[in-house]
Amino acid sequence: MGFVSLNFRWLTGACLAAALLGAASAPAATPPRVPPVAPGPAVANSRCVDGDGADAERAPIFRAAPASPSSAPLPANVREPRENLLAMVQAAIRRSSAVGATHMLAEAAASDIDEASSARLPQASIGGQIGGVDTGAVNSTSTRGGQFQGSLSVTAPLYDGGRIHDLTDWRTHLADAARFGEISAQEQVALQTVSLALERSRFTVESQVYDQYVRKMGCLVEALQMIVSVDKGRTSELVQARKTQQQAELARDQTLSQKRLAEVRLRRFVGDDLPPSEGITSVMLDTPSLDDLQTLAARATDIQAMDSQASALDSYVRAVLDGQKPQLGLLVAATKSAGAGDSRSVTGGVTLSWQLFNASNAYTTNSARKRAAAARLQRDDALEARKNRMAEVHEQAEHAMDRARQVVEILHNSELVRNYTLQQWQQLGRRSLFDVMAAEGDHYNMRVQYVDALYDTQQSNALLWSLGLGLAVHLQ
Repeated sequence: MGFVSLNFRWLTGACLAAALLGAASAPAATPPRVPPVAPGPAVANSRCVDGDGADAERAPIFRAAPASPSSAPLPANVREPRENLLAMVQAAIRRSSAVGATHMLAEAAASDIDEASSARLPQASIGGQIGGVDTGAVNSTSTRGGQFQGSLSVTAPLYDGGRIHDLTDWRTHLADAARFGEISAQEQVALQTVSLALERSRFTVESQVYDQYVRKMGCLVEALQMIVSVDKGRTSELVQARKTQQQAELARDQTLSQKRLAEVRLRRFVGDDLPPSEGITSVMLDTPSLDDLQTLAARATDIQAMDSQASALDSYVRAVLDGQKPQLGLLVAATKSAGAGDSRSVTGGVTLSWQLFNASNAYTTNSARKRAAAARLQRDDALEARKNRMAEVHEQAEHAMDRARQVVEILHNSELVRNYTLQQWQQLGRRSLFDVMAAEGDHYNMRVQYVDALYDTQQSNALLWSLGLGLAVHLQ
């Protein structure tokens, strides 16, 4: 009996070894399905594929984790994925109605500048009147009949205490704020586009990992089918392997669904023509220095817009004070009446107006000054909040990259564990199938964690650049 048992163990191990022998050399194939009839060794060799090697060539992120954010190994062709990402950002900005609305507001604010500055130019107006007249007085000739009256007047400001200049400056700062608002809207669209493109790439790579997991489980299923054809007592192992394969297929299908959902959202921004996602993994791996980012924080478009709004309120305060100064102007007017009681008159000279007392002026000036001070405080608070946000996101980016480096070290050991476990099961019989599947499941789960860590790094880096000078500047 001992001799029979030994030969039987050798037979099952040989069958499994023959089934797994083709894993390293067989070409990648579609995820295998369990056939209704157990295949022979030749069929198993042709269908049992361990796609790690082939897919690693297509996905360089599985080769090694970057030693540091600044020395991250990039694929040879980085320029094309960067250009594809920039093209998507530019297409999203062109298609965005929100960006178009802010652009129209910026143009309207620019027209307000011309309106304010044109107040220093001369203004001419004409008027007319057609009607009847009936005038008379004691000891004078009465006038009765139809009459036409026309008038022409020309006015021009000579001195206004700088009010027109300050009002123009007020409008100019508001136009600057509107222009920065347009750039900020573009940056929001760019960040959403890049984030969705990264999510699409994340789920693409994760689906490749799960596809490899499905193929590896399919390999075990096919090998176990041959073993069960000899030893019916190991049918439970076959059922367990099939269940694990189905779970891997479910995870892959869920990931593919998330990828399609990301593509649906991305098409809303860039249209139906989506560029390939290959290579995007390397575009956003460089984490910028926190000190450099915080130095650039004051140049962010949102902060500059608040600076412009505060400066605009300062100019408005000066304009209110200027309106309380003497106002000098030039006036030339001519009037001509025809019909009953013909007459004409021409007047010209300098006009003077000076508001000596108006109780509301003090309140107007006080409120304008407080609004300007409030705008400054809001700007300082926004700048401080942005710097704190940069510090938080920078920590998240560095932690994600550290996590990627740690996971890749674990992956090296996981690769050894899965190989030793499989070898001990198929040749020595010292491990159970559950040990083999646990080692495989742990290995592929760690690969998914590695993908998540790298893409978490990229998402954080994209947000960091957006909080600074903008993603478009970085991509260019």
